[in-house]
Formats: sequence, structure tokens, C-alpha cells
Amino acid sequence: MTTVTLRNASPASVKADAVVIGVRSVGDDLLTAPEGDGVAESLETGAAGTLKRLGVSGKPGDVTKLAGGTSTKAPVILLAGLGDDAEVDLESLRRAAGAAIRNRGDAKTVAIALPATTDEQIRAVVEGALLGGYTFDRYLDKKPDKVEEILVLTNRARAKTAGHAAAAAQVVAEAVNFSRDLVNTPPNDLYPQSFADALKDRSRQLKAKVTVTVLDERTLASKGYGGIMGVGQGSERQPRLARLSYKPPRAKAHIALVGKGITFDSGGLSIKTGSGMMTMKCDMAGAAAVSSAVFAIAELGLPVRVTGYACLAENMPSGAATRPGDVLKMFGGKTVEVLNTDAEGRLVLADGISTANGDKPDVIIDVATLTGACMIALGRNTYGVFSNDEDLQQELTRVADRAGERAWALPIPEEMHEKVRSTKIADLSQHNPEPWGGALFAAAFLREFVADGIPWAHLDIAGPAFNEGSPAGYTPKGGTGTAVRTLIQLAVERAR
Repeated sequence: MTTVTLRNASPASVKADAVVIGVRSVGDDLLTAPEGDGVAESLETGAAGTLKRLGVSGKPGDVTKLAGGTSTKAPVILLAGLGDDAEVDLESLRRAAGAAIRNRGDAKTVAIALPATTDEQIRAVVEGALLGGYTFDRYLDKKPDKVEEILVLTNRARAKTAGHAAAAAQVVAEAVNFSRDLVNTPPNDLYPQSFADALKDRSRQLKAKVTVTVLDERTLASKGYGGIMGVGQGSERQPRLARLSYKPPRAKAHIALVGKGITFDSGGLSIKTGSGMMTMKCDMAGAAAVSSAVFAIAELGLPVRVTGYACLAENMPSGAATRPGDVLKMFGGKTVEVLNTDAEGRLVLADGISTANGDKPDVIIDVATLTGACMIALGRNTYGVFSNDEDLQQELTRVADRAGERAWALPIPEEMHEKVRSTKIADLSQHNPEPWGGALFAAAFLREFVADGIPWAHLDIAGPAFNEGSPAGYTPKGGTGTAVRTLIQLAVERAR
């Protein structure tokens, strides 16, 4: 486990294996040790001109490694780009810290001399560094070197609120990294029961007052969970519904979270192509995000009640699998005509949302890698926000931005409501009959299961939940932990 220490020291004198210095590009100049960071210059006079000749750009995420020489006691200097803005924003700090830690080589102790004169900046630096230091090495014979200690150089090292900010950042980063671990675990080891077991283990380890209860396939069937059972019945590994409950005294709000937890998605009888299945272990990223957020909110001790539902199933083809044309009776009684078994996520979420209605929360938010259509619309790095409440939708996009995540509000047009109800043999149709507007249709379908009077939002994280490309900033290859920080930040702001 990486330890984090705040220290009031100069980057030139601190003892560490590597020291991180921020670099900004201002006009034609490169400036080191940005203004207001409260730390002394660590590079010799005139070095900035040399840095330009070495190709240092100062762009966010750009990292250049130099020998320490006589300018620092650390043998390695990592120059981390902070952009060209006059005032460095928090996301640039996260990206710089994360990229520097990823590019540290075998350095085990890293001192970070980035702007850290406010509690918000300290939190951003710690968060970025811990997220950037993430590795998933469970299945590797030779484990990569991990950073053991991070020293954040700041003139606020002894301030109590600064320590609280760093501690909160550690909780958030650990929650994101737990979500990443779940997403990265291969589906032969992570399936509905083992996912549920992992949540129980996490609850015991953290002692965070989160109660985890699990419904097995017999209970799900007897209680009428037609969506979860319908998706999971084709697999030998039977579905589960895990409920996570954090109920602090004198809670100021009650948030219900529902996560799609398809531990592997073959498409069912509407089977995917071979290449389309390659990353389908990530189809439980919504349930991972929801579960991780509940634990973090409890660890932070926020006066917000949170009830989370991880809707867990494996979508496989077999003689027992749900067929296109089948009609499922969902939890709560509505019937749904299944037209495409590869649109399974909305079925398990519908059961989860209907269950959450019974908790009578102030708000319900579901999180899911739901549609390729949302990825086509918004790309790989932005998730969509749909809602039945405009204020909630705008709140979530603002909260996501403050948390360092990219979210974009999308509509649920009235014509989608009509298409969801277009079937003649059931209450609702499960799949869009047209090849466009798939993300909008899915959101309209989910809205049908929200009880009257409850504000609800749907986060479609299909794009940013899994990074198939190269690492960047604090984002690794593989599971990213998308939406965890947004959900935590929402709870933080609802607790005020």
C-alpha cells in the first residue's frame, strides 16, 4: 500500500528517489515550479531554455525524465506538464501527478512539487498520484515495481484541513482502484457469486458500516425478478442481487444507486462476434462503480444514507437462455417483450430500479456500460447523463466536472416513450426497432420503471469505463473506475 505524506520542504533538498516538478508553457517560455506553489526552484538558472531544446512541451500529461545532477538531492527529476493556463486547474494537477507516477521508472519514493497551496490542490495531487500509480498485477509472475511512498511538498503540511484533504483523496483513489480491480478481473474468476463475495469481503476489511446482503437465484425467482433471472438463466453461474446499505444517524439525504453487473456478456442467443466479446468482462463496470462509491461514502463518514444495488448476471447462450420473442415479467409486475438478448443490461437494471423505488430515496441513479450508441455519440472519454429531472441532470454534469470526470447531458425524446410502448403483446418493448437513437431508447425504457415523484438519472458509461488504448494521465489501460468519483462527489455535496 502506498503511503502519502505532506511535507514542507524544498524539492531541491528533499530526499527521494525522484522529484516531480511542474512545467507550464507561457508564450514561448517554459516556467518551472509554477507561481503560488510555495516551493523553491529546483532547476538551475537557464534550464528552461535547455528544456525546450529537449522537446519539453509543458502540455498536460507530458512527462520528461532528467538526471538530478546538482540541482536536487533526488537522482531523477520528472518534469510534468501543467498546460498553458495562467492558473493551473485541478484536473491538470491530477493528470500531471498521475502521469509522473506512471513514468517514474523504478523509483519507490517520489516527492511531488506541484502547486499545493490549497486543500483542493492537495487533494487533486494526492488523488492523481494514487490513481496514476495503479497496477493490476494479480496474474503476473513478475510483479512490477510499485511506488511505496509519495511526499507531497506543500507549505500547508501541518494544516489540519490539508491532512483531511489528503486522507479524503486516499479514500476516493482506493475506491476507484477497487472498482478497477473488479473490472480487470477475468470472467472465469469474477462471476455473480464471486462478485458478491468480493463485496462482503470488502465490507469486512474496511469496517465501514456497510451491510451487504445477497439474494440468490431461488430468492430472485420466488420474488419475481424476471429481468435478472431472464438474463442469467442461460449460464451455469446463476445470477445474484447484492444490496449494500450505509445508514448513518441523522442523514441529510438518501441516495439509491443501481449498477449493471453483467460479469461477462456473450450477447446471449443474439450472440456477439468474437472480437465484440474481447472486452466484455468490463460489462459489470456500473455495479463496480456503484459498490465502490457506497464503501467510500461510508469510509468518509458522510451524513448521507446510501443504498446500492449490484445487479449481477452472466449473459450466456444455452438451451436454457432467454430467446428473442420471449416475454419476461419484471420485478413489480410489468411485462417486457425481449427482441435482442444482447440488450440485456436494461433488463437487470429495471429490476434494480424497481427495487430501489421501495426504499423511497430522494434520488435514484443507475450506472451502466449500456449502449454502443452512447459511445458513438460521445466518444471514449465522456459518459452520457439522462434524467427525468432537469435539475438533477444539470447537477450531475456539474458534479462530474468538479470530480474530474467528463459527462454530457442527453435527452429522452417523447417519441422514444412511444417506441418503448410499441409492442402489442407486452407492456414494454425491450429493444429499439430502428438502428439509431439506441442510447435514448434505453434511457426511455429504464425511465418506465422509476416510481412517480422520484428524481432519477441514468449514467451510460459505455465509452470511458474501459480503456483499450494506451495509458494517459492517471488513466490506466483496462478498467478506469469511471463514475466512482462523480457518485462520491454527489454525496459530498448533498451532505452539506
